[in-house]
Amino acid sequence: MILFLAIIAGYLYLNQPNLPEVDVEIITRRNLEAVVSATGTIQPKLSVDMSASMMGRVTRLAVEEGDRVHAGQFLLQIDPENLQAAVNRGEASLEASRASRSQAQVNVETTRVNLDLARENLVRQQELWSLRLIAREVYDQAVAEVELRETELRAREVDVEAAAQRIQQEQATLDSARYDLTQVTITSPIDGVVTRRNIEEGETVVIGTMNNAGTVLLTVADFSVLEAELEVDETDIPDVAFNQAAEITIDALPDDVHVGQVTEIGNSPIQDNGQTQSTQEATNFKVVITLNGNVPGVRPGFTCTAEITTATRFDAVSVPIQATTVREIKLGSDGQSHEYNNFSDESSLSAQAGPIPEETYQDEHEGVFVVRNGLAIFVPVQTGIAGERYFEVLDGLADGDQVITGPFDVVRNLQSGDPVDINLAGGDQDGDVSSRGGFRLQFGR
Repeated sequence: MILFLAIIAGYLYLNQPNLPEVDVEIITRRNLEAVVSATGTIQPKLSVDMSASMMGRVTRLAVEEGDRVHAGQFLLQIDPENLQAAVNRGEASLEASRASRSQAQVNVETTRVNLDLARENLVRQQELWSLRLIAREVYDQAVAEVELRETELRAREVDVEAAAQRIQQEQATLDSARYDLTQVTITSPIDGVVTRRNIEEGETVVIGTMNNAGTVLLTVADFSVLEAELEVDETDIPDVAFNQAAEITIDALPDDVHVGQVTEIGNSPIQDNGQTQSTQEATNFKVVITLNGNVPGVRPGFTCTAEITTATRFDAVSVPIQATTVREIKLGSDGQSHEYNNFSDESSLSAQAGPIPEETYQDEHEGVFVVRNGLAIFVPVQTGIAGERYFEVLDGLADGDQVITGPFDVVRNLQSGDPVDINLAGGDQDGDVSSRGGFRLQFGR
């Protein structure tokens, strides 16, 4: 009897249809995160490049790269000799102008006294003339003397005003010279670290012009707030928004993962020097992530990789990304698919969930193949966010559906309604897969 059953089993095994074997996964609910990955560099949020506004030779240099400095600390000095001489000349000219104004004021006072005397004399001469005790010429001379003193007074007052204007000019010139003198002494504008020093003591500083940026002497950076400056592909930019959480891994410090938030999103694509937009191989946009907390040992320019969480779904129906494919399906005039929606057994391949509208048309639609009663049924799905391995399914699938995930060459050629054989060894390990498209007896299990 056992031999007879073995012969029958072998006969059935050898004559069963050669069905394609497929891997399946049972649909379950998962927590999904949509992540945008990008690379970039770590930079301090506040970094100051210091250039000289005065040309000259560096005579004192007090810092090295890597030194920590505080705001107002002396860093270097450019030769101040010529500027100090200009300040001395300005001070001397200012004192001379002040002396001139003092002399002009003395002249005004003297002229005012002489005018008072001339007016008193005119009063006396006018009384005598009224009594005809003096000649007319004497009276006229007294009148002319008053007029002369008045004219002289006005001229002296103008001299005082001119002297005051000269003092203002000399003061402005002196202030400018003093300001120039302060520019040769360079101090730190912020608390931070000297990250770059491009000058040596004894070298000559070149100031910037329209065609020459000049010498960047020192760079001081504040590492209390760090940023990751990323280049994000144009296809990912629409999903990036302000304040989204991100995880940053620094290549030079791979043991730690740092968190931060999106604080800046570029509105224009990044342009490389010497390239136009039409010649760029890829279009990227600048995105800035501000890191939370300090990062010991970090330096400006460290390369990093960031993963920005653009969306989160909890307890979402999810399907493996590799299971999705595109097929042409028949749609009714109502825009709904009426093919292979309900299969009660393998003989109901032509069964419909409802009557098909008279007018139908074909359209490509994204979907998955679901195993139902041993048949691969194409089910259109509406997907939401994409996680690392799974799509969120908004419509079309339910918990417990057995979705075909591979092999790729088999899925590529599948048509809705094709019988399949589930490969238990390569199928889903999270659930019990029991449907099989062919009949097969297996012994030794």
